[in-house]
Amino acid sequence: MPYTIPAAPVALRTPSLPHRELQDRLDELARAHRVPGAQLALNTGADVLAVHTGTTDVTTGRLFTEDTAVPLGSLTKPFTAALVMLLADDGDLDLDEPAAGQLAELAGTPEVTVRQLLGHTSGLPTGPDSDTAAATTSARYLAAVCTARDLLFRPGTDFSYSNAGYVAAGRLVEAVTGMPWPEAVRTLLLEPLGVRPAFLGDTAPGRPVAVGHAVNTATGQTVATRQNLAPLEAPAGALLASALDLVAFGNALTGRSDLLPPAVAKEMRRAEPAAHPGTLADGWGAGLALYQRDGRVWCGHDGNAQGTSCHLRADPESGVVVAFTGNAGGATALWRDLADELARLTGIRVPAETPTADRGGPVDLPGCAGTYRNGSMVYRVAPGPDGMPALSVDGDLALPLVCYADLSCDLRDPATGLVEPGGRFHRDPATGVIDRVQISGRTARRTDDG
Repeated sequence: MPYTIPAAPVALRTPSLPHRELQDRLDELARAHRVPGAQLALNTGADVLAVHTGTTDVTTGRLFTEDTAVPLGSLTKPFTAALVMLLADDGDLDLDEPAAGQLAELAGTPEVTVRQLLGHTSGLPTGPDSDTAAATTSARYLAAVCTARDLLFRPGTDFSYSNAGYVAAGRLVEAVTGMPWPEAVRTLLLEPLGVRPAFLGDTAPGRPVAVGHAVNTATGQTVATRQNLAPLEAPAGALLASALDLVAFGNALTGRSDLLPPAVAKEMRRAEPAAHPGTLADGWGAGLALYQRDGRVWCGHDGNAQGTSCHLRADPESGVVVAFTGNAGGATALWRDLADELARLTGIRVPAETPTADRGGPVDLPGCAGTYRNGSMVYRVAPGPDGMPALSVDGDLALPLVCYADLSCDLRDPATGLVEPGGRFHRDPATGVIDRVQISGRTARRTDDG
């Protein structure tokens, strides 16, 4: 769906904060979704509410507190983007100049700009496999994948969510500041926010931390999981934080703290014309996802580590900031239910997911079958048992596709029949041939003739 700026924002009433009701609903929903522990924090612009529930680790039974830090996964990326934006504001780099001017390892993609790295419009592949990347360095990895051969599209012309882009952004921070990325984010962002730093791999983080959880399919039990992010991916996903920490950062993203100059925060929220993130959001800026709701444009980001789900939303117009952390995969559904509860109890309608427009009924989509690649990832679209197209990624179970006339598609769970938003196909404007597919914000380029 093309991103547009609404002409007239709708007034948002400032609610009284129903602390007891939200606490009760968080407790109930965490049990219903089998989430061991979670936090919700809300800043209305005038008042702050924070509630939490459950345990940080089912193995130890240690209780969640409002200070418990949760692995943020990709919600780390806006912090890295903010570092880059601050360096640009100081004149240390130019957002619209090629990033290769600062990093020799990007010489293979000389057109890619710093802004494109932050906005996922660089065309770089998704990123490294954490298990295989553990033994290499950021510079070697970037030199290997940042080549014209691996580009998914001409830089600045489309969107593909890319951890590799944030590996590069983190390297830029290190090259300009002379500090390792963790030291830079601690010194320039976290400590000014009053946040006690915590990173994946810390042996003594100095604050309580939560572990992720998953449900064992064989036993039905909830078990703790291990984080396996490779060190080189730290700028894309290594932070831990609480919901209150995220609210403090959200205040900065709306221009309401001393951490980010208002002009820098506004520039981060500016929509990139080529960024069409599909099911992830309505638009994208310099490190921030953009969401439309009721005539307003919220900013924020989502993040999933191994067995965690974290979410941040901020409304620059009203100053409302909402943050959620949960330490299980089911916390994503919990977050969506909590957003409904916030609307019911406070009148604040938080954009927890991207709505799907009316696309008419399913259609046959000739020419979509084939093999597509994003770096080392292989996407195969082939007819399923019913003759309709099905998608398999890296040889995983093929999921039936429900296709529509606008080239969008949904994924159907073969076990339940439930449909989830999938993505979209692209046609080459010159030939009309389907040459790319975007699934969950990640684009893969066709490598065969179908």
